[in-house]
Amino acid sequence: MSIRVLIVEDNAVARSFLTRVVRESFSDEIRFSEASDLDSARRWLDIGPGEQAHASADGFRLILCDLEQPDNAGLELLAQLADYPAIKIATTLHSDDEHLFPALLCGANGYLLKEDRFEVLVEELQRIVRGQPPLSPAMARRMLGQFRQHDSDTETLGSSSADSLNVRENEVLTYLSKGYTIKEIARLMGIKWQAVNDHVRMVYRKLAMASSPEEGLQVGRQTDA
Repeated sequence: MSIRVLIVEDNAVARSFLTRVVRESFSDEIRFSEASDLDSARRWLDIGPGEQAHASADGFRLILCDLEQPDNAGLELLAQLADYPAIKIATTLHSDDEHLFPALLCGANGYLLKEDRFEVLVEELQRIVRGQPPLSPAMARRMLGQFRQHDSDTETLGSSSADSLNVRENEVLTYLSKGYTIKEIARLMGIKWQAVNDHVRMVYRKLAMASSPEEGLQVGRQTDA
């Protein structure tokens, strides 16, 4: 069975490069669809502006979305894909959390830095698909702050939230924020490194759940202002 992949990228050279990265990352047969702008991506997904994309019998399983498109189009598309059951990866030239964090708020499962070497991108893509999303210390610190604010807002409203971090997830995120590696954290916590990755993956999921797509877009627009 073939895998459907959508690459949203306005630069033709970058689209070709990312296609090579995806093809090298998997042994499966792959059917590529390419979109050079937001409107083309929406046509492939059969959605209109402001509509949420939903699963179909022959839907995409992997979507790579460029963040450097005009008018925050990449973030807008990720927000529309919040409930779409595909692995959604933000592709970008910027490694700082100011550019990447809004994409995570919109539900991206990970990110690829387009200026990395071909071999590095293949390895990173395979890791994300296996459920090992990248998380820098700066990003981990930003996430901790976001969850603390979310918990504070929830407490003020007098309600509980399933989107809050549990003790283990908070511990993993705190270690990551201090620069520890996954294997170092596993040793310190007395668990397997695969379990640490499971916690990181859940943190990504809870971050998207705790932040509506509209909030994610708002953060992105404030960042670029």
